Formats: sequence, structure tokens, C-alpha cells
Amino acid sequence: MSDNVVRLHKDPEPPAHDASVTTLTVVSDPPAPAPGPLWVRSGRAMKRVATDERTTATVRAVARHGMYTFNGGRIVARRTWDGRTGSRYERMLRAAEAAGNHELAEEWEERLQRFRDARHRRRMDLLTSPVDVAKGAAVATGMSIGTLVALGVVMALNTKDVADVITPLSAVIEFIGLLITIVQVVWPYAVTLGPLFTLLALWSVGRKQQAAPQWALPANVRNGEGEPITPSIVVKALRDLGIPALRNAIKEMGDAGAGMLGPIRIAGCGVEVDVTLPSGVATNEVQGRRRKLAENLTRHEHEVFITIPPAARTVRLWIADSGALDEPIGPSPLVTDETLTADYTKGRAPWGQDLRGDAAALSLYQRHLLITGLSNQGKTAALRALTLWLALDRSVEFRIADLKGAGDWAMFDGLATVLIQGPTDEHVIEATEMVEDAVDEMNRRLQAPPGTQFPPLIVLVDEAQVAFMCPLKDEDKRPYGGSKATSRYFMAVRKIHNQGRAVNVLMWQGTQDPTDQNLPKLVREGAHTRAALALGTESQARMALGDKAVDGGAAPNLLRPGLDKGQVVVASDGIAIPAGQASINVRTHYIDTEQATEIADRAKALRDGVTTLHVIERGEERDPLADIAAVIGDAPRVRTKDVLARLATRNTDAYGGWSFIDLKRVLDDAGAEPYKSDGVMVVARDRVARALANRDAEDSASADG
Repeated sequence: MSDNVVRLHKDPEPPAHDASVTTLTVVSDPPAPAPGPLWVRSGRAMKRVATDERTTATVRAVARHGMYTFNGGRIVARRTWDGRTGSRYERMLRAAEAAGNHELAEEWEERLQRFRDARHRRRMDLLTSPVDVAKGAAVATGMSIGTLVALGVVMALNTKDVADVITPLSAVIEFIGLLITIVQVVWPYAVTLGPLFTLLALWSVGRKQQAAPQWALPANVRNGEGEPITPSIVVKALRDLGIPALRNAIKEMGDAGAGMLGPIRIAGCGVEVDVTLPSGVATNEVQGRRRKLAENLTRHEHEVFITIPPAARTVRLWIADSGALDEPIGPSPLVTDETLTADYTKGRAPWGQDLRGDAAALSLYQRHLLITGLSNQGKTAALRALTLWLALDRSVEFRIADLKGAGDWAMFDGLATVLIQGPTDEHVIEATEMVEDAVDEMNRRLQAPPGTQFPPLIVLVDEAQVAFMCPLKDEDKRPYGGSKATSRYFMAVRKIHNQGRAVNVLMWQGTQDPTDQNLPKLVREGAHTRAALALGTESQARMALGDKAVDGGAAPNLLRPGLDKGQVVVASDGIAIPAGQASINVRTHYIDTEQATEIADRAKALRDGVTTLHVIERGEERDPLADIAAVIGDAPRVRTKDVLARLATRNTDAYGGWSFIDLKRVLDDAGAEPYKSDGVMVVARDRVARALANRDAEDSASADG
């Protein structure tokens, strides 16, 4: 075999193929290009330096602060010119003419004429003022010298020294000399520092107005984050809305487009401004472009609210600080103040804060309530917060049906006289009968003598859409759900809406994702207080709040599901709503289940003890003595008529027709006879418990025998 040959360089001509020859060719990287000319390398280095982030930031900062100072001087000069001349009045006059407001134009023309007259008088006074000033100075000097000499004479008479006559005059002369000395010392520094302070003042004015090119402003301002709302920004945003009549009117106003604007006022976590629209521009045209207006103001859509104030052809803009509505609000006073109590008649429930950051409190006195929204937006928590506050008034009775049954209302066991928890058709039947019992109580109150005062009864159904959609029918073929006159739940709610308010029987409902099927029109319009969390469509917003509120700017359909959780749009006369508006946005306090339980325990401590009746399954054999013990609960004694009422509520079929004779018969047979206490017949808990224990012991003995 021949030797192997390893070639390190490629041959100009490859050899013929030979099985005995192995060729290894090593190819190295191409050589680095020769450095370019010096001017090319210098240009690249200069480009790297010029495009470096630190360089651009420095250039922006220098340009920004330089323009702040320069434009601050222009702003001050403009303000000075406006104060010394009638140019401001002329601009406002042109703006009023462009807006078609002739009355306002005449008013500005009158103001301009008054300004010119006053300026003319001042200029004429300048002709005689030098002589008057000289005379005044001479008189003042003479009187001052005379006063000092008189003071010196008094001093001389007191000290018996004639030299004291000129002592006050000498002291004044020395003081004047001291002032001259101080000025001589300070003057060089004032000459040096005065211009610096002047430049600083101009810089401050320019910085406050962001008077610099857009590219030189800080990154957060260039991006629109935190950009302050100024008249020029609002006018520019309105001009670019795409409404031709509005754009043309603003162009005709020249630089006085801000004449449309009222003062920009700080309002909570944002600002508020009224805009008087030019002739030919309707308020609904601006309302319909809310998203575009918000983006023109460098805000998100949910950070701008448009409402209609009382003034004609005017819209009120509330513009939030960027990101402010994403910050949580503080805890509820119900959580932080353990001494807080409620007053159903005169009090207001601390529900949350409005968009301005002010406390939003709701009156619940004789008002039916409806709250709705999409699922998982905080409906139950918002409704429960109102109920927890009202529970701190010991005079209020609650009957509650939670048709979700997830335990959101479990803390009301021991507070509510009826508590139904569950989503089944059986629970809907129980809830329907609970509402019908409330109708019977309402009718009893309506038949009482005039002037009779009744304690408030709150009938609350959460997830009421389950009741309206229930397909079951009773033995008479009447449906429990639906929206027809034969529907038991629908008709019971309607009856309470019609007459319950007069005798303090109130209907509260919470429902989700409203439609005409799960929230009939007559029911939703019967509520005095209507609130909506985030909804999917404008038609749902109209169902929840009514046409008037939506036409006035209410827009729960524009709330962001999940992000605006707990924020409700409220239409009610029970809450303070700004004049001219039909609704108000409230960011409700969130009270979690643990905190709600603590508040409920405080409410229970205010009461003598409430026995809560729960769902009883039908077809179960009744034990009257055990049921009597259950309705008495922890109370040491209960009036016989209250025992009868509670038994009827517990099971209408078994006890609805009971009289005092029936109750007495059962108790006498068991050895737990009712007796009089403070003049009324009562049933003692201990007697009933002892009778049950004796009966159980007898049953056990019989079983053993």
C-alpha cells in the first residue's frame, strides 16, 4: 500500500481519483477586511454616539428645559399683553360670534368698551399725576418732619435736655442710612441672582404648561400617560372628533377655541369641564364618539364620561387621571368602624365612592331595589354590602332566598327569619312561597288602622333569573316562573312593587345578564333604585337602568368586565347625583365573606335572637312539638302569635290554618302549657325542651321494653 498524502493547500488542478490517495483540504476564514479610511471610522463612531440612548436623552432634556424657559417667557409676555390690552376681550368676542352666541358676543363687546374707557381714564390721569405726586410727597415729608420734631419736643420736656428735640429726626436719618448701606451690599447679588430667579420662574411656567416640542417631552408624556388636561388639549380633541360643524366652528374661533369651555375643575381622581357646543352641533353627536374623544385626550375609553348638564347645548366631560380608575378604593366603613350602626328611615348605606373620590351613600328608605350585571362582576357582594349595613338596624326583618346556594348569604342564618339557599326548582318553589307570604303580610298591614307604624320587611331574592325561568307548575297548573299574569313569582313581586312601599314591605332583587325572559319589563320598572354592573350591550343597559338614564349618559355596557369589577351605574333618587345627570358611577367597597360574617355577628348582637327558617322538604311527616321548638330557637320565650306566624312560614300546608287552640292543644298534651308574661301569652323554650326530652326518654324506654 502506498503512503497517504495530506495536502495543506488546494492544488490548482485536482489530481486524478486514486483510491490510495487521501486529500485533506483545510480552508481558513477569509481575512478581515482592511480597515477603511479614517473618516469612515470617525463617522461610524459619531453615529454610535449620536444614536446612543444616553445621548438622545441628554439632547431631549436640554431641548426640553430650554424650550420650557423660552416658551415660558412667551406665555408670560402673552399674559402681560392680555392684561394691558383688549386682545383677550377681542378673542372672546370672535369666539362667541363663531359659536353663534350673539348674547355672549354683546356681553364681551360691552366688557371691551368698559376696559377701553377705564384705560383712557388712567392715561388721562397720568398727565396730572406727576404734579399730584410731587405735592403729595412734599406734604408727606413736611408732616413727617413736623411729627418727628413734635415728638422730640415732648422728649426734651421730659428729659430737660434741649438736644433731644432732634433725637427722633436723627434716628430716622440713621435708619435711612442703614437702608442705603443694606441696598449697597445686596445690590450686586441682586443684579446677579435676579435674572437667574427670573429664568427659573419662566422655566416653571413653561414646565407647568408642557411648553416644549412633543419629541422633547418625557417618555410618559409622549405616550399620553399622565398628560395634564388643558383647554388647548380639550379643544383639539373636540376639533378632531370628525364632526364637520364642530371642526369648522373651532377653526373660525381662531386661537380662542377655549371660549367653548367652562373652567376645568379638579374632581376627585380627574378633572371636569363643561363644553358649550357651537350652533349646529348636537350633544348626542359628541356622546356617540366617546371612544374617539377619549383617545384624542390620550385616555382609555373607560376614563372619559360624558353627561348632559342642565344648560342647553352643553356636555360635561369627566376625564380621569391616567390609570387612576384601576387603583382599588379603601375598605368599607362597615369593616373599619365596629361602632357603626344603621338607621333605615334617615340613614344612608356607605356603598363606596363616586368617580370623583367622594363617599357615595345610598338611602334605602321605602325603595324597591334591583341590581343586575354579567356573571362574576360583584353583584352579590354589592347587594350584600347594603343588606349588611341595614342589618345593623335591629328593627329590620329580612327574608332571603339565595338561588345560587354557594354560601354567599350563609352569615344571615340567625339574622333573617327565612333563609333559602339552593338553585333547584324546589328552592324556587320555596322562594315563591316566601314572596307570597310577604304579600299576605303586606295585605294585613294595609288593612290595619290608619297611622299604624310597621317595621321594615326586606324580601330579598338573589339570582332572581332562576325564579323567572323556572318551568314548574303547581297542582292548579299555574307556572312558578314566567312573565304572564298566571306566574306565581312574577305576580307576587308585582303586588309588592305596587303597594308594599306604603307599609315598609320592600322587594330587593339581584339578577344577571338581563333579558326580557329572565327579567320582565314590569318587574324591572317597579324598582325605585336600579343599579347595573358591567353589561354586554346597550339594550341590556336600557333594561337595567331605563331609557332616561342611558340617554343621559349611563353606560354600564362600556364598563370593562373583570377590570371594572364592583363598579355600578346607579339610577335612583336615594343617592346624590350631580344636577342634570340621570345616573352616577359608584365604585363599591368589597366586603369578603369573612368580613361579612363579622359584621353579621355584630348585627346579631344587637337583636334578641332570630330563629331562621330553612327549606323544608315536602312530603315529610310533621312533628308539631319539634317544629315549635325550632321556631322558638334560642329565645327564652316567644309570644304565641309569633309562634303561630313562624309555624305558618315554616310549612304553610301543615300550620297555615292553625289557631291558638291548636297550638295550646299540642303544648298542653306535651306538658309545656303557654302562660302569661307581662300581660301576653308566651311559650317558654325550657318547657318545650323539657317536654321533648321527656318524650324521647319515654320512647327509648318503650323501645327497650
